[in-house]
Amino acid sequence: MAREIERKFLVKGQDWKALAFKSTHFAQGYLNDIHDATSKSSVRVRIEGDKANLNIKSLEIGLSRDEYEFVIPMQEAQKILKTLTVGPVIEKVRYLVRYGNHIWEIDEFQGDNAGLIIAEVEMDSEEDVIVMPSWAGPEVTHESRFYNVSLSSYPYKDWSEDEKAKSV
Repeated sequence: MAREIERKFLVKGQDWKALAFKSTHFAQGYLNDIHDATSKSSVRVRIEGDKANLNIKSLEIGLSRDEYEFVIPMQEAQKILKTLTVGPVIEKVRYLVRYGNHIWEIDEFQGDNAGLIIAEVEMDSEEDVIVMPSWAGPEVTHESRFYNVSLSSYPYKDWSEDEKAKSV
């Protein structure tokens, strides 16, 4: 079993973009309704550049959660995204930025979530110390609305102006 340990932050400005050493387009959709009281996990299909996978994550909000990932054929992933997803497919460009001793993943959302930019930093342990860049805004690790699985059922375009103001 893999355990993902990461922190999430809103992103301020565009200074981070000049530091990016790689960018990849993502399209992902969820196959189960996480709002069902019996759900213990999210199940998604993701196309990441030229590869595709099936991903299962425990439904925990916070620094760490269980995660399993399996490579699947691209054609099958494309068909699943077109026919089997619950809610809209999430599209984003992920940029990789080295800062301090970590590689930050910065997601610039498109489509129904355009305007939202979130940075994630994966850590070796929950006690891992990270150097904070100037473009890292408020931490949203413990706010479920900023998780992709939530954005698939309540996209950023549907947020009230008050909700959006709290995310700047």
